[in-house]
Amino acid sequence: MTIDRREFLKIGGMAALTSAIPIASLGDAVQANSNSIPDAVNGNADYTLRIARSLVELAPDHVVSTTTYNDQFPGPLLRFKEGQKVVVDIHNDTDIPEQLHWHGQFVPVDVDGAAEEGTPYIPARGMRRIAFIPGPSGFRFYHTHLVAGSDLSIGQYSGLVGPVYIEPRHDPGGYDREVFLTLKEFDPFFSKGGDMAMDFLVPGDREHSLEEFGESAMMASLAKGAPHGYEVGYQTFSINGRMLGHGDPIRVKEGERVLFHILNGSATEIRSLALPGHVFRVIALDGNPVPNPAEVPVLWIGTAERISATVEMKSPGVWILGDLADDDRQRGMGVVIEYAGHKGKPRWITPKAFPWDYRLFSEKGTATLAPPEEVIEMTFRKLNAADKGFNVWTINNVAFDMKKMEPMYHLRRGKRYRLRMRNATDDVHPMHLHRHSFQISNIAGRPVSGVTKDVAMLGGYQTMDIDFTADQPGLSLFHCHMQLHMDFGFMALFDCK
Repeated sequence: MTIDRREFLKIGGMAALTSAIPIASLGDAVQANSNSIPDAVNGNADYTLRIARSLVELAPDHVVSTTTYNDQFPGPLLRFKEGQKVVVDIHNDTDIPEQLHWHGQFVPVDVDGAAEEGTPYIPARGMRRIAFIPGPSGFRFYHTHLVAGSDLSIGQYSGLVGPVYIEPRHDPGGYDREVFLTLKEFDPFFSKGGDMAMDFLVPGDREHSLEEFGESAMMASLAKGAPHGYEVGYQTFSINGRMLGHGDPIRVKEGERVLFHILNGSATEIRSLALPGHVFRVIALDGNPVPNPAEVPVLWIGTAERISATVEMKSPGVWILGDLADDDRQRGMGVVIEYAGHKGKPRWITPKAFPWDYRLFSEKGTATLAPPEEVIEMTFRKLNAADKGFNVWTINNVAFDMKKMEPMYHLRRGKRYRLRMRNATDDVHPMHLHRHSFQISNIAGRPVSGVTKDVAMLGGYQTMDIDFTADQPGLSLFHCHMQLHMDFGFMALFDCK
């Protein structure tokens, strides 16, 4: 999706500050709470989103039926101005209640879009109106937040994902135009076992005690006759809802500087991207400017992560911007980049292996992170095939209970916390904290400073520290962003008062 930076699409809405209005519920009645933004209930909404089943043509010979926003995939790009109030109507034209999560936004509980926090559902065949002040600025996104479990037709397996960009009050520019890309797989299926590639993360040091525990637990499970737990695979892959070779190419001019905003909208996959003959200059991660913009030949993007990077167009020709995995790229995970005046078959040249290291974008010199007032120790474990063949995931030996939905941690507002995450599994986990941003302060024993995110990939048998200030009152959900993991226990609630 290519868009002039001054163009605004009024088709859907986004996140907020302290004033929100839950609006309609099971009928047509509309009620505003006492904290509502004045005049938000009456009159027309600024933006409208409709959730409904529709057909997505990935290629002329491959059409999928899925749930989308406004009958399109990805959902419409929503652009807002930082600090300028918006009112959004969200209609649900399906037969099941829905949630719409405003990922990466500092919003109140009744807007955030997570039932675990207490956000009201968008009722089946009903609607909600919400009002908020967008923020923080930068590249965010919106998506469903339903528990899918064994149903591969709902939740993030569906087409309910769309990009959001909040214009900063002062835009430094430095590019000629923007291109928004949403990476997404379709046609999911269950499989047994399968190892996730891990060697792309640096530093790659494993903690011996975590590895010993995880490996012995798995061997004990298999020795008892248990199969490997279910994993999810995909048959088709797309960028902006089109498989590689279908749809229009991204047309560029020699000498142009293009700012790519790239969203990994997958339910479970970690993605890579390369553009042969070019380099990416990463300027923001998850919508937050990095203190040290750096040039890299390959991008690695965890589930729900976003990368904003400029590319100088100085290698004329017709190229493939695509995934490093040959199978995934050949089944659709790519898009053609076509220079003006050039035609012909798109070229792909496999790049050299490139490790992904968040420290590349860190502040240089002495770390300047404020020290935490409290450290919360967390150990993540996997119980192989423990729930009807599905793996069960625990935080400090507790799997999240969707019936009780009780907070695990009680925070004090304004206090600074450090989450010390210890991964006793061989999986890479993209960890997400709702309604806050955090700073990575340590990866596998190495200090990091200045890298602000809302999702971070934690490597297998590794440790990572993330710091945040508990400045959002009420419940905030913390979870692995892989749908299959969060649905089977990998969540916890923070309660801030």
